[in-house]
Amino acid sequence: MDDDGRGFGPRPAGGAAPLGPGPADPLPYEGVWRFTAPAVDASVPQARHAVRDLLLRQGVPVSDDLAQGLLLIVSELVTNAVKHAAVLSPTIAVELAVGAEWLRVSVEDNHPYRPTALETDHGRTGGRGLLLVREITREAGGVCEVEYTASGGKVIWAALPLKPARFA
Repeated sequence: MDDDGRGFGPRPAGGAAPLGPGPADPLPYEGVWRFTAPAVDASVPQARHAVRDLLLRQGVPVSDDLAQGLLLIVSELVTNAVKHAAVLSPTIAVELAVGAEWLRVSVEDNHPYRPTALETDHGRTGGRGLLLVREITREAGGVCEVEYTASGGKVIWAALPLKPARFA
């Protein structure tokens, strides 16, 4: 995992307000970290654990609820890449960007198909991962999107507001 990325990196679209201190005085936990993994089932828990460990190691002031939501988003996005993109994308990339007031996780693969959140079908046991990602993101007050990459693949990301945990 590359720990050298720092600064303001990716953020939600739509004219978001400034994200806190300028590049000259980043907070200790700010940065951008990216790692790659094979598009295999074992990468799902590995990606989730890597993100969790990174949050702890960097001291990101994230509430338990937000951390659990973020880790579920990571699991769903990596699972989708493994299940649906592995044929054309044997490797996936996971990125976590943390700013003063937000965090963003993204999963990138080389498959050109742009997924859409499926409607709820109570008769199906699967196929609701993106609905879950969108709902978790919405409830947290964030945004998520699918974008194409320059290489013809896609990146799916979710940006969540970082509301530091309050201590009594």
